[in-house]
Formats: sequence, structure tokens, C-alpha cells
Amino acid sequence: MDLKMMGFDAPLFSALHHMLEAAAADDSDKSVSAPTRTYVRDAKAMAATPADVMEYPNSYAFVIDMPGLKSGDIKVQVEDDNVLVISGERRRQEEEKEGAAKYVRMERRVGKFMRKFVLPENANTDKISAVCQDGVLTVTIEKLPPPEPKKPKTIEVKIA
Repeated sequence: MDLKMMGFDAPLFSALHHMLEAAAADDSDKSVSAPTRTYVRDAKAMAATPADVMEYPNSYAFVIDMPGLKSGDIKVQVEDDNVLVISGERRRQEEEKEGAAKYVRMERRVGKFMRKFVLPENANTDKISAVCQDGVLTVTIEKLPPPEPKKPKTIEVKIA
């Protein structure tokens, strides 16, 4: 289709037309840069896990809603010494009885969840606590004490 014939002569439309033609040509040979299944799964899991991050004078707190999960369903890890990873899986309860109710509508989220947080330099990864109470997970990371300022070094001047 020629955009000039339709009265679209602007450079923007010609650039869009060129991009669409290039994309159509690329569709025939699958792009190498397409995201992997793992990446897509992790991206969906991260988007479905909202969190609040708070900074206190002596610590950081990460608060995530985890309704209906047991402590065995939640995993809290530190990767690469500065990345906090909170992950797990929410499963639907299986009913095995005959004549059991069937779902008319399923709105509660099930499946894997995950969040990754890059920790600040002053986070003490050796002092992390995680508590899940009333369906709310709170991960607390203490801060490292601020470094003591270096005292100036006095050098004695000798007279020769």
C-alpha cells in the first residue's frame, strides 16, 4: 500500500510505513532477540507481585501481600550479595470429591510469583529477617553503620 496515494505525505508516515514493511519482512524469519519463555514467565511473575519498600533510620522494610500462603510456599534469598529475591508459588486447592462444586469464576491469582530488589550499599545482608503475619510478608534488612570519617594523618616535618 502506498501512503502517498492516500494523501499521507508526511515524513512520519513514511517512516512508519518503512518500519512496518521491515517488521513484516522480519516475521518470516523468527527474530533471534525474541524473549525466552523463562524471561516472559519471570516478567509476568514480577508484574503480578506488588510490594512496598520503606526506609527507616536503621533498616529497610519490604512489605508484600501473601494471602493464604504458608511459610514453606515463600522463599527469601540474597543473590550476588546485593539482590533480594522473594519468590514462591500460590496453588489452587484441589477438590477430589465426586459432586464437588465447580468454579463459576476464578479471579484469585495462582501460579508463581517473584520480586527482585537491588539492595543499597549500606544494607547488611547478614542481618535479614522475614516474618509472614496475617497474609503480609515483611522482610527487614538492617543498615550497616556509617563508616567512621578518616582522621587526617599528621606528618612530622623534619628540618635538615
